[in-house]
Amino acid sequence: MSELEPLIADLALILICAGAMTLLFKRLKQPVVLGYIVAGFIASPNMPYMPSVSDMEGIHLWSEIGVIFLLFALGLEFSFKKILKMGTAPIIAACTIILAMMLVGAFTGHAFGWKQMDCIYLGGMLAMSSTTIIFKAFDDMGLRQQRFASLVLSVLIIEDILAIVLMVMLSTLAVSKEFEGTQMLMSILKLVFFLILWFVVGIYLIPLLLKKTKSLMSEETLLITALALCFGMVVVASAVGFSAAFGAFIMGSIMAETVEAEKIERLVNPVKDLFGAIFFVSVGMMVDVALIAQHIVPILCIIAAIMLGQTLLSTGGFLLAGQPLKTAMQCSFSLTQIGEFAFILATLGTSLGVTSDFLYPIVVAVSVFTTFTTPYMIRLAEPAYGFLKRILPASLLSRLERYASQEPDVVGQTNHWHAYLKQVGVIILIYSVLCMAIVAVILYFGEPLLTRLLAHPWCEIVTAALAIMVIAPFLRPLMLKHRGTEFRALWNDNYFNRAPLVAVQLLRFILGAAFVSYILGHTVHWSSTLGIFVVIAVVFMIIFSRRLKKESDILEQTFTENLTQRERHNAQQAGKPKFMNSLVERDIHLSTFNVPIGIEWGGKTLAELAFGKRYGIQVAGIQRGQQRINIPSGKTLILPGDRLQVIGSDKQLADFGHVMAAMSDESAQQQSPEEMTLRRVVLLDNSPFVGKTIKESGIRDQYQCLVVGVESEGENELLQPHPMRQLQTGDIIWVVGEEANIKQLET
Repeated sequence: MSELEPLIADLALILICAGAMTLLFKRLKQPVVLGYIVAGFIASPNMPYMPSVSDMEGIHLWSEIGVIFLLFALGLEFSFKKILKMGTAPIIAACTIILAMMLVGAFTGHAFGWKQMDCIYLGGMLAMSSTTIIFKAFDDMGLRQQRFASLVLSVLIIEDILAIVLMVMLSTLAVSKEFEGTQMLMSILKLVFFLILWFVVGIYLIPLLLKKTKSLMSEETLLITALALCFGMVVVASAVGFSAAFGAFIMGSIMAETVEAEKIERLVNPVKDLFGAIFFVSVGMMVDVALIAQHIVPILCIIAAIMLGQTLLSTGGFLLAGQPLKTAMQCSFSLTQIGEFAFILATLGTSLGVTSDFLYPIVVAVSVFTTFTTPYMIRLAEPAYGFLKRILPASLLSRLERYASQEPDVVGQTNHWHAYLKQVGVIILIYSVLCMAIVAVILYFGEPLLTRLLAHPWCEIVTAALAIMVIAPFLRPLMLKHRGTEFRALWNDNYFNRAPLVAVQLLRFILGAAFVSYILGHTVHWSSTLGIFVVIAVVFMIIFSRRLKKESDILEQTFTENLTQRERHNAQQAGKPKFMNSLVERDIHLSTFNVPIGIEWGGKTLAELAFGKRYGIQVAGIQRGQQRINIPSGKTLILPGDRLQVIGSDKQLADFGHVMAAMSDESAQQQSPEEMTLRRVVLLDNSPFVGKTIKESGIRDQYQCLVVGVESEGENELLQPHPMRQLQTGDIIWVVGEEANIKQLET
């Protein structure tokens, strides 16, 4: 009889324990991630009188694969474009939280008399919450559609990116015993360089690859191709000094912009669930009761520091970022744990020999405990907010709401200089990165090959010509692109704008010439006079070449189409509407519900159903096959299979979803992105709506927009404002409608 491999036996034990615990925790209505951790403790060598795994190294390897799949799935679900849509709030909150928690960790270590490096590394471990644990907890608890969950995931992604910079800083500190500003700056520039390069190249090439091979793509081949790209990026990221999980996330975020993203996510989910389970089980295996008992006091103090630090300081960070108190508390209570990054950092400190041996088991115990408490802390946020709302002065709550709401921009007051410099900055950054990458590849790989094939000086001339020819389609937009509406407005608006505009344009020419000069100086080594003449000639050829202009336009058009193809596909095929997330300070947002077949609402009008009176929500749009009905009237029928775009608060939308779920097991609730928008508009003195009632204004009939809220001094009507309410100068009206209709309303 053949002997079973230990790794297979270990896998059997892990899955048996995990299956039993997940069934138990499902029965107890608890998040299954907690069941995985308990299963890990049961299957670990630290649990006496029970079978245990024998090959911990193999389990550790599988758990690393689990992290890769979890981060790849996170990238598919939450792309960079979603972060950009969230604005600056996640960036401000993430930076504030990291700085505050690093100080909390360092002070906690000093309180126990630990050495300086232990304190610094502990601060780094406490600064990063667990992306995988929170992602899994939101999934299990059905919170991924909540507005605060999107903000939390944005902050976590930014933390993961900043974690790489932090690792480099701590590694440098461990070796040199002091901070080296140059090393840190180079690490940040390296991160920005590769992020831009990977994203731009990936968005350009991967959708083209999937489009060209669409006829060959069965579900099997699509899955294998997606995983091949994922692990290929993992290898590339590791080769340039980044973590494997970071590479997986980058590839996921790139593939999130493709039409096949949802299909890939569905295919990857079973594999992700398997290896993700092994990862969480491996976390539970690191629980050592003896070590926990030995260091129980530091463990409890660090747990308290995390709980208090995140709930108090992180709430302050989110408030500083412009979030209302309720959202800030929901976000901060979700971050009260440390996760996989703490293990990576602890391993780094141990391998460099700069941290004490006791630090790793302490961090593991803290991570396991805080992982257990994460779902309960998330649930505790709303009761805690209710308690604060009762005890805090009304004036303080009012000031916090006003700060969170922020004054809306008045239409027509656009800063052309800001828009122009932003456009030019983005263009210079992207095209400079592409040119640097192309030049580096040609000089590093192409020049040695040509040296072996061609005699001197032909190898140098051919190398220079090849490099200039390849980067020419990117140099031209670097020097010329976007002399558009902002440029013309600034040029015509004020005579004194012309000198700085010319200066900016000259700087772009100089930057383009610098790339050509670098290539020639690195290859042909001509005299300065001849070199300057050649550089000027090449720059003029690039500027005035119609062929290069056409190539540049084709490249940019292809990139733009690839970047927006998922939105365009959804708008055409699925009719997914576009809108903003919420009325920030009122926790009101839009969501989509599918009307199940057989539901008793089928065939009734909106007036008969009276959703507003019964549930406090309003139907802003209906998707029926290829037909989209925006701002439906009370006479509009609801039919089985319709997709209702509904506006309301989190609680109202949840109650509405529960009613639909009770009527049919096939109900589906998901927040929809795209096509309609929710915006607030300030009524100025010259507004045609001032002095009219909402009904008389024609906002609904003429502009096909729905007024869902009115705010004025001393009186607010949110959700279903009275149609006879008179609009006054200075009022802020909240409207839902198609982007084009709202723009027409604002003009």
